[in-house]
Amino acid sequence: MLAIVGGTGLYQLDELTMTEWRSVDSPFGRPSDQLLFGKLHGQDVVFLPRHGRGHRIPPHEINFRANIDALKRAGATAVISVSAVGSLRSELAPGTFVVVDQFIDRTLRTPKTFFGTGLVAHVSMAHPTCRRMVADIAAAGEELGLPCQKGGSYLVMEGPQFSSLAESRMHIGLGCDVIGMTNMPEAKLAREAELCYATIAMVTDFDCWHPDHDHVQVSDVIQVMHANSANAKRLLSHVIPRLARFTEPCPHGCDRALEQAVLTAPEARDPELVAKLGAVAGRVLRR
Repeated sequence: MLAIVGGTGLYQLDELTMTEWRSVDSPFGRPSDQLLFGKLHGQDVVFLPRHGRGHRIPPHEINFRANIDALKRAGATAVISVSAVGSLRSELAPGTFVVVDQFIDRTLRTPKTFFGTGLVAHVSMAHPTCRRMVADIAAAGEELGLPCQKGGSYLVMEGPQFSSLAESRMHIGLGCDVIGMTNMPEAKLAREAELCYATIAMVTDFDCWHPDHDHVQVSDVIQVMHANSANAKRLLSHVIPRLARFTEPCPHGCDRALEQAVLTAPEARDPELVAKLGAVAGRVLRR
């Protein structure tokens, strides 16, 4: 099952059929909203609005652990994250999509892991997104004629405030392409949950480094967000059948990320934490 996590501007998927909103309980707390189950071109899809319907939850208060755990419990095997971002490159104008392949995490929020005292695990984040999904999403964007860049680095800041000018210049110096507030720790948790993960970063504006930044009107940003949302829905509708054809294990090992990651000996594991991790890590903990 494919999961879609919708960010700012994407709160629903119009083309879903046989839809039903359902509550999915998580031992890590309350997800951002109910999950919307449905079908798109015959493929089972589950959708979660990251900020909740009506955009109720700010980035720093999202319960990322509950969101990822709930998606895993719902049967998701892959996650496409759709996120509104600012551009740190003059060539990445508003309206451009970047299919991200790297992150720099500058968030302060905790926790950023499902694991802890009594059950220790270290997953690799060298390649934080699924390279197969990145390739397919970028190819679908090209087929649709969308302004879409394959690959790019996403600087994840704490928020909810935007960057200062000095910070924006620093982020450019770090070699980042776009900036946003929501894909960390989401990507880290998806990796711990052994979910293939990819991000469609939708550029809404230039960050404050741009000389014309002060001339941008809120109405301009809203107009771009509406266009981005419409194009994102087109892209998702086009790429989901392509992604659904894969039934074999992920060639890049996303679905086996915990294979050698758990360090705590079975007799030393905290039973309560093991129970909480039944959906996320049950595949390796039950062996």
